[in-house]
Amino acid sequence: MRTLNLGILAHVDAGKTSLTERLLFDLGVIAKLGSVDSGNTQTDSLELERQRGITIAAAVVSFTINDLIVNLIDTPGHPDFIAEVERVLQLLDAAVVVVSAVEGIQPQTRILVRALRQLGVPFLFFVNKVDRLGARYEELLDDFASQLSVNPVAMSVVAHAGSRHAEVDAIDIAREPQLSAFCEALAAGDDGIMSDYVLSPGRLDRPRLETVLADQVAKGLVHPAFAGVAMSGAGVAQLICAIESLLPSRCPDPKGPIGGRIFKIERGWGGEKLAYVNVTSGTIALKDHLDLPKGTAKANGIQLFTEGRIEKVTHVGAGHIAKIGGLTGARIGDGIGGESSSHGRLHFSPPTLETRVRAMRPAENAALWLALSQLADQDPLINLRTNEDASEIHVSLYGEVQKEVIQATLASDFGLDAVFDESTIIYAERLVGTGSAIEIIFREPNPFLATVGLRVDPRPHGSGNSFALEVDVGQMPASFYRAVEETVVETLKEGIFGWQIIDCHVAMTAARQTSPATTAADFRNLTPLVLAAALIGAQTVVCEPFDHFQLEASASALSGILALLAKSGASTKETMIANGTARLEGTVATALVQGIQRQLPGLSSGTGVFTHAFDHYAPITGAATIRQRSGANPFDRADYLQRIR
Repeated sequence: MRTLNLGILAHVDAGKTSLTERLLFDLGVIAKLGSVDSGNTQTDSLELERQRGITIAAAVVSFTINDLIVNLIDTPGHPDFIAEVERVLQLLDAAVVVVSAVEGIQPQTRILVRALRQLGVPFLFFVNKVDRLGARYEELLDDFASQLSVNPVAMSVVAHAGSRHAEVDAIDIAREPQLSAFCEALAAGDDGIMSDYVLSPGRLDRPRLETVLADQVAKGLVHPAFAGVAMSGAGVAQLICAIESLLPSRCPDPKGPIGGRIFKIERGWGGEKLAYVNVTSGTIALKDHLDLPKGTAKANGIQLFTEGRIEKVTHVGAGHIAKIGGLTGARIGDGIGGESSSHGRLHFSPPTLETRVRAMRPAENAALWLALSQLADQDPLINLRTNEDASEIHVSLYGEVQKEVIQATLASDFGLDAVFDESTIIYAERLVGTGSAIEIIFREPNPFLATVGLRVDPRPHGSGNSFALEVDVGQMPASFYRAVEETVVETLKEGIFGWQIIDCHVAMTAARQTSPATTAADFRNLTPLVLAAALIGAQTVVCEPFDHFQLEASASALSGILALLAKSGASTKETMIANGTARLEGTVATALVQGIQRQLPGLSSGTGVFTHAFDHYAPITGAATIRQRSGANPFDRADYLQRIR
């Protein structure tokens, strides 16, 4: 059978989980329709999700539409839980982006669409809540084209939008007036469509138009936009047909070599690790030994997602998603068998906030560290660090809501009362120039049985870090090169001033060993010293994060708001005033966002709306902020060598 890994993505409160619930109900997967407000939806299974009415963790539900197996993945919409979305995007065949017809394009919408396009994941839009006051459909499609740089195609006709009498019908793509607009949208990817529309309109029958549309959707050239109401089910039938016929599916081989990807990890009732595995090839059976990056592990339990439920099975084939127990060394992003791992392929910005966590009872500090380690294990984009004597624990965050959720999780799942200090900004370091260094075996002052040469170069802003070998890889065991690369990744987490170094390329320019005396430990111990010397030669500048913001308020409050933004050092790039409403857009230092949020209600009589998302890093003015290091400092050679000995 064909299979489709389908993601449901949206900004918070766009109706993503409600749409998931409606799809399951209309397809007969569930007998009763749940609601977010009642806390009884199929995919929001965590107690915290039910209490708060938001999705915190990605959830999987599988069902069939005729001959198509759909693995539907409901992801969080709140930006504080973007890490959950990050891991899901890499296994999607296609996605549905849900947009509220009232609020329209929101910051998270922009981030998600940009990530989908970078990954080449086909997607379509579902414009939800067309029955709400202020709802738009046709106008929103124009916003999609202008603000998201996509090619939307209207697939619905909405009557009485913005009222409870709203009606949604499917367009007839083979008849005017929709035919001309439809052909125009498809013409960019198929010259023959417009030619036939003018010269041979009889050739443009429905089957051909649908075939061309499906082909262009798969290539990411067009993005069909459906309208509806998830709560009532209006327009959802057309969306189901589109999922089956328009989105690209796969026919994986269950008899091929075993391959898969771990995209989520959770803990069972007994604390055991359960890995969510997307099986891409072959069949995994109970007691099979699976090849993981850290060695082999035995599958001692398999739970398969099927027909809206999860059940224990003895094997799982390609095209399915399952929870597999026994993979104790597994990490999120690990490939299984022949599947490559995805560590480090981030498409979202890293956390920009950090907070210190303390146990309410000092005797529970060790337990707190273990509990936070488990949570960090389940969320690889969230960093956990401590100082050398483990007296302080710091957790990086995306936002204050995430802090509250972690605090509640520690209390409910681990019985730990924790105190979180006020969040502080996480800075970063960026290279000023190029630097290089080398330590040669058997030559002072190198105390290790290894030669390591490294060069560091700045990369374009936002491109991340990279590593490459510029040496003959056949002269040493592969494990030695791997030790250097892994150590480089770790060392870059604390630069000259203690902050993570970003947008940096590291090249290994020299390597040598003496067999059989040299071990991987020699390379792991020497690499930080060489990299530190190269970084000192290149020099770094400390940068602070800036957010892109959108602010909407009454035009009468504009002068006070502009004064607030100016005082906060914000850069306003665009200001629009229409129908008594002012809309501003620009950038502001992340550290000043909370101050704006606190003062805005008073300046706007409570009507102001301020949304923001990470945009870029920029050099700070004044003296560099220094961060306390968490371990041995390779920038102080004597101290480093003393500590590792």
